[in-house]
Amino acid sequence: MQLRIPGPTPCPPEALQSMGKQMINHRGKEFGELAASVTEKLKKIYQTKEDVFVLTCAGTGGLEAAIVNTLSPGDKVLSTSNGVFGNRFVEIAEQYGANVKNLGFEWGKPVDLDILEQALKEDTEIKVVLATQNETSTGMTNDIKSISSVVKKFDKLFLVDSISGMGCIDLPTDEWNCDVVVSGSQKGFMIPPGLSMVSMNKRAWQAYEQAKMPRYYMDLGKAKSFLEKGQTPWTPAVSIFFALDTTLDMMLKEGLENIFARHARIAQTVRDGVKTLGLTLFSDERYLSNTVTAINADGKVDAPKLVKVLREEYDVVVAGGQKNLSGKIFRIGHLGWISDKDAELVLEALGKALPKAYK
Repeated sequence: MQLRIPGPTPCPPEALQSMGKQMINHRGKEFGELAASVTEKLKKIYQTKEDVFVLTCAGTGGLEAAIVNTLSPGDKVLSTSNGVFGNRFVEIAEQYGANVKNLGFEWGKPVDLDILEQALKEDTEIKVVLATQNETSTGMTNDIKSISSVVKKFDKLFLVDSISGMGCIDLPTDEWNCDVVVSGSQKGFMIPPGLSMVSMNKRAWQAYEQAKMPRYYMDLGKAKSFLEKGQTPWTPAVSIFFALDTTLDMMLKEGLENIFARHARIAQTVRDGVKTLGLTLFSDERYLSNTVTAINADGKVDAPKLVKVLREEYDVVVAGGQKNLSGKIFRIGHLGWISDKDAELVLEALGKALPKAYK
């Protein structure tokens, strides 16, 4: 089967084999060595010298951790959302009592830096800016470097969702002044769902000291103190830790630049192939994602039927549209453990399935 959704993504055999290891004491020496190994490798993937923690939860849990460890109820937050997952970040902040202004850019279009700068000029009480690096709902990547440069001009805290970007698309955490960055295991890290990785720099820790939002399971202060002892505060997903240690070795062996180049090359293959079939892409072509391609149904393709035909007749699993894009687009994931041949097989199947899904 070709599982080509934005996540979970396929797992290499080495990762699956690692997960078959017998359990170890999560308060013992073995796990301490594993946690230390994983943490140091993650810092290389994150391109940071600051703290990185592994939480046993989905990526959404990591987003929640980013919010509750840096904010207090009533704090003013500015969101640059332009898709489903940007809106999710907003919803989490609002749920905990933050005062969120969502600039709400058009889906598939980039963040307007002038509008962002004007919003920060108009309200000096804004404490935090939220951004999504890679918006899988629309198949586009936001320019985090440029967004950060505007945010830091006003000396604001910058929280970044890189759940579907980290390990696939460049994000030098320290160089781009990202205070908190969240990622997830089931995307570029090529392992099952269940872990979220969160970085915290010194500025984020300063915010932590003042933050008053309720936190217990997601308390990164606890995560920091336990990691110093080679542990996690709560029982970790040990099997997925084993797998992460394995795939981090694979990623570092391939090299970050090679990983980014592979994703860019395969993404271009998918885009070119889709256009050859007479289809159009949903998002602004200057900002297309290298991890997922969103394709318009263009009123001529029954997108849900196409997804079904690909799955049932060609053993290829792609994703439909979400929220207000349901039925209007379909999405092909090309991140993590994927080769050029995999992309070619998906495009071949798409070419055969399309005629069966025309309206």
